Amino acid sequence: MLIYLYDSRMDSLADIELFLNGTSFVEFKAELGTRVETYKWIEDTLVKFSYLACKKKQRGMIRRYIQKITGLSISQVRKCITKYIHTGRVKVKNYERNSFTTVYTNEDIKLLAKTDALYEYPNGAALKKTLKRMATEYKVKEYERVSRISVTHIYNLRQSPIYLRINKRYEKTKPRVVNIGERKKPEPNGKPGYLRVDTVHQGDKEKDEKGRYIKGVYHINMVDEIVQFEFIGAVEKISESYLAPLLETLLDFYPYVIIEFHSDNGGEYINEIVVTLLNKLLIKLTKSRSRRSNDNALAESKNGSIIRKWMGYGFIEQKHAERINTFYFGYFNEFINYHRPCAFATEIKDKKGKIKKVYKEKDYMTPYEKLKSLPNAKQYLKHGVTFEILDKIAMRHTDNDMARIVQEERRKLFDEIIT
Repeated sequence: MLIYLYDSRMDSLADIELFLNGTSFVEFKAELGTRVETYKWIEDTLVKFSYLACKKKQRGMIRRYIQKITGLSISQVRKCITKYIHTGRVKVKNYERNSFTTVYTNEDIKLLAKTDALYEYPNGAALKKTLKRMATEYKVKEYERVSRISVTHIYNLRQSPIYLRINKRYEKTKPRVVNIGERKKPEPNGKPGYLRVDTVHQGDKEKDEKGRYIKGVYHINMVDEIVQFEFIGAVEKISESYLAPLLETLLDFYPYVIIEFHSDNGGEYINEIVVTLLNKLLIKLTKSRSRRSNDNALAESKNGSIIRKWMGYGFIEQKHAERINTFYFGYFNEFINYHRPCAFATEIKDKKGKIKKVYKEKDYMTPYEKLKSLPNAKQYLKHGVTFEILDKIAMRHTDNDMARIVQEERRKLFDEIIT
């Protein structure tokens, strides 16, 4: 019995144009089956829309429509149309040739395709297991032959015309591979200038009248792996237009030269705008490797010990980002870099060669103290920056005085933004 597409909604070329533009759809009654059935549908379509009487633009539209529905290549569609122009028919050419015995019938391939679609196209081994279970566990006779298929041949049949005619229209959007940044763990070898960056979201509020969650402000946390110099900023949104200016400001605040910028695989950092900014500053961009959670662990730990401890978990409206930055750049960043001690591990290798990190009393110092303690530390400073200038910043307040100032300024900040 002949089976072909039931496209009753396609009554004119205007309907085809709407369909190709994605603003209309075809009501599918069944999938196209054999080549004979496919060619019959192509012939009926060419007759239905009077292909020979159409103008050039209209003919191109009909060709794209046929190609999209049948899954044939553009060259195959043109060959079919050429046959129709010369003979008035679109028929399969009958000829004899030597061929291998067909193990899996068209019905087997259709069964494979439909099962594949049910499970959202798993890998070949998983699909074979499903086919085998259908035949052995549930005793479905239709699966007896196809359940013996090899994993390799599953991938072959996925490229067959019959399979593609059934499943081509339902392919999921393939993820776009972003070739930005190198996947690697930063290797500073004791040198400052290797930054880890991460984003912290300050919560959501209950849904608004349109049923959408109200997003809170975002904190951008940037910390050096070796000396733990850390600068934090806030943005209303993590779109590129908000983020790029803040990143440039944060990078400019570091007193030494930045060599590498490392983030996770989030789109807020892995994009062309950030790449352009870093290239301008001659900074290398790297990103975390798959299933290597430690690659950005330092930034993650600072999110909890710094941002969450001082800013909490409660919702803060996005409009307060500018006021939060006044607190960060006016007081808080100076406090955490020049007055707040951090732990710097001493690595000890045991007899088996395993490295163990130990924290001793001498390993606690401020990031600025750690920077000064590096061998020949002056070589890392930016042009025009000296330790004499940085010492004045570190000594203009005692640690306790600076902590009191930060506590008071944070209280004022929360009084303004928390309602």
